[in-house]
This record gives sequence, C-alpha cells and structure tokens, in this order.
Amino acid sequence: MAVYSRRAQTMNAELYLRDLETFQVQEYIGHRSGLPPRSYVIDLRNKRCECRIFQTLRYPCAHLHAACARANLNVEQFIDEIYTLQRVLCIWGNEFPVIPDVSIWEVPPLTFEMVPGRSLCRHPKGRPQSTRIRNDIDVRETGESKLCTVCRTSEHNRSTCPHRVYVSG
Repeated sequence: MAVYSRRAQTMNAELYLRDLETFQVQEYIGHRSGLPPRSYVIDLRNKRCECRIFQTLRYPCAHLHAACARANLNVEQFIDEIYTLQRVLCIWGNEFPVIPDVSIWEVPPLTFEMVPGRSLCRHPKGRPQSTRIRNDIDVRETGESKLCTVCRTSEHNRSTCPHRVYVSG
C-alpha cells in the first residue's frame, strides 16, 4: 500500500463522470524514457481499473490510490474481504490431519510391468550418436549402389575385392 500511495503522488487524477464515480488518472513516466503519458479510467462503483490489477488482485492499485486522494476517500474501503484478518484466521484456523507413519501405508501392487523408455537410456560405448537433422539432400538414390574403389564394380568393397594387391612385409 505504501509503494502504491507513493507512486500515486506522481499521477494526475481528474473526475470523469461524477454520477458514475468514474475518474481518469494520467500516469506520468520519467522524461528520459521518451514514452508518452498513459491514462487509465477507474470506475469506483464497479471496482474496475483499466490496468486490471485492481480486478485481478482485489487490491487497490496505484491508480485507485490517486483517484481516492482526489476524491478524499479512504482507500482501505476498496480492499476485498479476503485480505481481512478474520478471513485469514478462518482459513488457517482449521486443524490439519496428522499424516500417519509411512511404514504402515498400504501400497497396492503394480498390475503392470514398468519398462523404461529407450530414448531415456544412456547410449552404449562406441561411436557417438548423430544429432544431425536429416533432410532431402541426405536421401540416397536407390538405383546407385556403392562401388569398389579398386575395380569399380558394385558387388563388393575394397576390403573384399578379388583384384586387391596384397603387399607383404
């Protein structure tokens, strides 16, 4: 409340509609920021402000503080009853049940077998798994097969080539 009342001192509140208890509050921002001043309409009868803090928290915002200061009204009358001491004592006045000892809890047996997800398991030792995202360039043509680098035929590779020259020693 103290922060909002200090902030309200930098605002200008004007009576907008007397019979509907509506005010227009102009919020002045520091000159260095270069932002234009913002204005908010406060409806005291329906407890509404355009900043929506008043409706959401059910607690007076800084704009309501400025409007109440202009109209010589007490801001505390706009605080919702959920913030009263009696309401808080009613909430916390109930006794909470004591949790029994954990060792005597009855836990039903599992009716199914839990299997861990394979994506959550660690990868075995060896080559690291690729994290590369494949696209259309990575798709190999089905008609082309790998050729042997020694004889340029497609039935085998360099290590199993019958025309491979073995060098000893």
